This record gives sequence, structure tokens and C-alpha cells, in this order.
Amino acid sequence: MLLFGLSAASAQVSSYGDKQAGEPASDHLPTVLNKVSIVQKLNTQIPLDGQFYDETGKPVRMGDYFGKRPAILSLVYYNCPMLCSEELDGLVGALQMVKFLPGKDFDVIVASIDPSETPELAAKKKAFYLKRYGHPETANGWHFLTGNEPAINALANATGFGYVRVPGPDGKLTQFAHASAIQLVTPDGRLSQYYLGVEYSPKDLRLGLVEASERKIGSPVDAILTYCYHYDPLLNRHSLIVARVVQLGCMATLLLLGCYMIVMFRRDRKSEKAMPVPNWKNVIG
Repeated sequence: MLLFGLSAASAQVSSYGDKQAGEPASDHLPTVLNKVSIVQKLNTQIPLDGQFYDETGKPVRMGDYFGKRPAILSLVYYNCPMLCSEELDGLVGALQMVKFLPGKDFDVIVASIDPSETPELAAKKKAFYLKRYGHPETANGWHFLTGNEPAINALANATGFGYVRVPGPDGKLTQFAHASAIQLVTPDGRLSQYYLGVEYSPKDLRLGLVEASERKIGSPVDAILTYCYHYDPLLNRHSLIVARVVQLGCMATLLLLGCYMIVMFRRDRKSEKAMPVPNWKNVIG
């Protein structure tokens, strides 16, 4: 995972050292990520009249899920090759340790930012994460939505979710560069709290749901973003690789540390064996 704080120096990682011709390496974000952001628009009303389709293909309004209880809102796209799955995995893992239940105490609303995705795909994602959550009786509290571009744009603008299309492996604009965040929304549809990244504290999530249910508005959190920006070696473009580069770096560091400790341990053993044994008779006599 690659994290960038607005107040800290940004870092860039490119796959296999490949760089686009004529573009020198730097410590700045790729230009495409200038349009990727999470603007925390606390207390903003999300568009409740937005038209979407649920996972069964039924036309719904965003407002259908509000009025009685708060909601957790997540903007993703279901064919995302990296970050979106990490985000939903993190959300499900946190909810497993929260005593509140979807459909009873709150709703989970997952909306795709890709207008080409279908309710059939949304249904598969819902079935997968509902099984992972382990409480099939809460199915009516999980909503996986798809929609047309105007409704998606209105929701993204209201939540401050900035993203941009990027080429996929086939060179077509089928993927998205985006950041990761979930939002808590009050029963009347106002943004109550943001949680950035892909791992969420169950304690904070529980407290946030309580405050959202009471229509309280939280405070902004530190703007540390986790980006999803995939490298396509066929196109030889700059990229950010989520998780894998960091994982490999950590493994290499551990391996080097382990080798160093083994070498030093063996050296100490050899030194001990090479030390002369004192003649205690001469010492005593």
C-alpha cells in the first residue's frame, strides 16, 4: 500500500524500474493522480434523488436507504484489480468485530463508479462479501449498486471522491485511478465522518455509527491517501503498485537482516573456538 500525506513529501514507486521515455524519475506524484483526491465534505447532503440499480437490477433511489438509520458508504468499482477489494475486505473485517448489524442498526451501501458495470456483477460481489461477513441474515442491509454516469458523478462530487479513468491492459480506458475511503452518513443523508485507507478500527467505526445515528457531524481526519493506480507494462507508463512493492520490500529487508544475524552469530562462534584455553596450573602456581 502506498500512502501519501498532504503535509509530507510524496513518494513514487514504479514497477521494475520502467519509466516513460522522456519523463525523468522524481519524488512527485504522476500527473494523472493530481485529479485523484478525497475532499472531506462533512455535513454535505448526498443526492438522495440519485437513480441507481440494486444487485437484482431493480431501479432504486439513493434515498430509499435513508430515513431510519445511518449508513456506511463506499465508492468502488467491482472489476478493480487491486484497491477496492482491499477496502471492502477491511470494512468486512472491521464489521465482524462490531456488535451492530447491517439491516438493523445501519446499512452498507457500495456504489460502483463504473457506469459499464452491471447488476449481475454487483450481485456476485454482494454474495462474496456477505459470505465473508458470516451473517447471511443481514443480507437486506447490504446494497451493491450500479448506475449511469450522471448519478455516479453527482454522488462522487457530493462525497469529494475524485477519480480518473486510466488505460487497462488492452489500452482502453477501462480502469480507474482513485483513492480509498469510506464515509458514514446520517439517517437524513449528510456526511458524518470519513475513514481513509483500507483498514478501519472497529472501535472508531462503532463510535462513528453511534454519532451518525444521532445526526452528529465528526471532524476531518488526517489526509493520508491510499492510491490505486495500476502499472501496465505493455503501455510502459508510470504507475503505483498497491501493496505488492511494499510487501516485497519488507520481505527483502527481513531476508537481509536474517542473513546478517546468521553471519554475525557464526563469526562469534568461530571467535570463541579460536580463543586459547588458559593453563590454570600456571595461573595458580
